[in-house]
Amino acid sequence: MKARQKILLLLMAFALVLVSACGGNNSGNSNSSNTPAATNAATNGGKEPDPVTLRIAWWGGQPRHDYTMKVIEMYKSKNPHVTIEMEYANYDDYWKKLAPQAAANELPDIIQIDTQNYTQYAGRNQLADLTPYIGNQIDVSDISQNAIDGGKLGDKLYGMNLGVNALGLNYDPALLKKAGIESIPENWTWDDYVSMAAKAKEAGLFFDSGMRAEVFFGYYLRTLGKTLFNAEGTGLGYEDDQMFVDFFGMLSKLVIDGAVPSPDVLAQIKGAEDSHLVLNQGIGVWQWSNQYVGLQQVANRPMALAPMVGPEMTKGLFLKPSMFFSVSENSKVKEEAAKFINFFVNDIEANKLILGDRGVPVSAKVKEALKEVSSEAQIQVYDYVAWAESNSSPMDPADPIGSAEVFKSLTSLAEQMNYDKIKPEEAAKKFRDEATSILKKNK
Repeated sequence: MKARQKILLLLMAFALVLVSACGGNNSGNSNSSNTPAATNAATNGGKEPDPVTLRIAWWGGQPRHDYTMKVIEMYKSKNPHVTIEMEYANYDDYWKKLAPQAAANELPDIIQIDTQNYTQYAGRNQLADLTPYIGNQIDVSDISQNAIDGGKLGDKLYGMNLGVNALGLNYDPALLKKAGIESIPENWTWDDYVSMAAKAKEAGLFFDSGMRAEVFFGYYLRTLGKTLFNAEGTGLGYEDDQMFVDFFGMLSKLVIDGAVPSPDVLAQIKGAEDSHLVLNQGIGVWQWSNQYVGLQQVANRPMALAPMVGPEMTKGLFLKPSMFFSVSENSKVKEEAAKFINFFVNDIEANKLILGDRGVPVSAKVKEALKEVSSEAQIQVYDYVAWAESNSSPMDPADPIGSAEVFKSLTSLAEQMNYDKIKPEEAAKKFRDEATSILKKNK
């Protein structure tokens, strides 16, 4: 009898162990297999993943800082073994901070980088090749190859495209009509643009706030089948300086005639709220599509997007990566950094916080999901970029090392032409001399 009692007690104890092991606790979070820790353990051979610290750096304004921090908190809640240290600043301060870190091989694990500085960092072995992580830690099943290739330099992928943009005119249709212009045709030309600018001036309006030299001269050259830089990055990509003279001669005349604001007038604009469009003094702004929503929110009235000027607009227009997330070559946690990038690019809930601020999402699944929660202005941007995708050509290779200096020279000369201090013919020669001197170091 005693033997039977012992056996019965042993069986009951064994049953209790089984119930406990199967999570037979009905209070609180009973399904422990759904917790982030359990999920991580399951994917790590049953063991808890080792603690990891990631440093991540980006530039932007306060709204970008705010939502990026929320996305980071979301990631950490799903990956409790990860600690993330954040470094952020406005655009100018960001690069000032990044330069000494790069020199000391102490870059953050994940850095936000733009096309202007991309080659400088990738070409000097500061960035890791992400190719091994594509299709593994970074899911690209809903991302086009063109979007992925936007982060390539040579045969290596040094940056994950965070979104795409297209150039265009962001404008107020009501102010356009006030200038006596009914609409902007899809196939408008440079002559149309100059004519519209003159009508705007007659109506007491600026047509636009000018074109950034380094962005729009490159576009103009593409419409002529040329590029700003040659394929090797050792010189300019066009030989006939008349192209420079025609483009900047047209733009500087618009400024000198008063159809477009002068540099000293533009210098008084400190933010979108000061822009002539917002103040009902200017019809439009030439800019990238990801800047449209912010401008529309500040203007707080209906706006529209118009395509770039032609002829040969489709040769000139291209989809540009707004920016990349890159992993530093000196990072000790590259795989974890790649996992975070995957989350940022592919997670739908995270992108409901981002809402295309870093460009139209590259994931088709994310883009479709965002339409359900997007404002009318955001949907306008998605539609415009989709249109541009069918009416554009592949973008030029990444800007070469030294491009920042070349752009500085071009911007300075454009300003001098706008003040009528130098003629386009002289500026064209000076620009070629200065650009050639800078770029020949790449030979």
